[in-house]
Amino acid sequence: MVAGTMMAAVYHGNRDIRVEEVPTPTPAPGELLLEVHSAGICGTDASEYAHGPFQYPITKRHPVTGHLGPMIPGHEPAGRVVSWGEGVVGYAEGDLVASGAGISCGECPACLAGHTNFCKTYNTVGLQRNGSLAQYCAIPASCCLNVQGLGLTDDSAALSQPMSIAVHSTRQGLLQDGQHALLLGAGGIGAFIIYCILQTGARVTAVDLDTERLEIARRLGAHKVIQASPDVSLRDQLIDQVEQPVDVVYETTAHQGGVAAAMELLVPRGRLVMVGLTGGLMPVDLRRLTLREVALVGTMAHAFPADFPEAVRLLGTRQGGWNDLAPLALPLTDLVEGALIPMAEGRSQRIKTLFDPWVDSARPAVT
Repeated sequence: MVAGTMMAAVYHGNRDIRVEEVPTPTPAPGELLLEVHSAGICGTDASEYAHGPFQYPITKRHPVTGHLGPMIPGHEPAGRVVSWGEGVVGYAEGDLVASGAGISCGECPACLAGHTNFCKTYNTVGLQRNGSLAQYCAIPASCCLNVQGLGLTDDSAALSQPMSIAVHSTRQGLLQDGQHALLLGAGGIGAFIIYCILQTGARVTAVDLDTERLEIARRLGAHKVIQASPDVSLRDQLIDQVEQPVDVVYETTAHQGGVAAAMELLVPRGRLVMVGLTGGLMPVDLRRLTLREVALVGTMAHAFPADFPEAVRLLGTRQGGWNDLAPLALPLTDLVEGALIPMAEGRSQRIKTLFDPWVDSARPAVT
């Protein structure tokens, strides 16, 4: 059993994250205590830092977790088992564990139907309770998977949560072998969606503003990449460049231009899958949607039983690993200046950013 204190990144409020010494958590019944050597962040963390708190229960107690006040972020965890609470079986000390971070009750109608992301008490490690940007993290075993012996490293295991989002999102498109998918935005989730699309036997065209992301998209297997210009209507750019037909569009940018382009390019009875959270209302050509019987589909999080094991499997199938997406693991002291601010300002140079709470300087990721 680990006792004493640990180092953690603690969110106190808008643009106020401090690396502090805090008590090491003790696993409750049903929980694992993980020693964290790799944990990811995403746009949600950057948004909470720069514009929040939105989801972090800093000023109002969360009705499910009971958390109130400063909180440790980090909802893309992986770690080594240190100890466990009462009732946990199937783990040994030192086992490598990947976690989807989403906690569900397992008993409500949504859970029993397999839709754990719509559990009536759904909450997330690192969003509504202390997370993995710390040397140790207590996580319910119900949202963890023992990946010991599956060929993953600590760093590749930390990519399991975003890969599971991509698996879930891709499945919402109902793609079939030989169809054509258009991906708008090859960033943190979009890059993984490319890899998932290819598992269906479909072709994929990837669109992004950034040349480096498009090069990675090509290495992931995209059949065609298109560099968009921010100064021209996306619809006008893609009309002549995208090969027809387009059966499914995955929109990860949450920009109005992507929706307009998708509605123009989709075949009758095509599907538009909205992956990113939008900032508010967005116009949709409902007349065109109706006349062409286009399906507009949202996607939220992942369903742990169905999506997470497949995500872990896929992470182990790419020759050469994932260092082009996640090249470094940074120390916690680089969290704000080295990751959250660049992400919030749209100038991050990495598709995925990992953190190792035990290092004092950046190290190469091992995926």
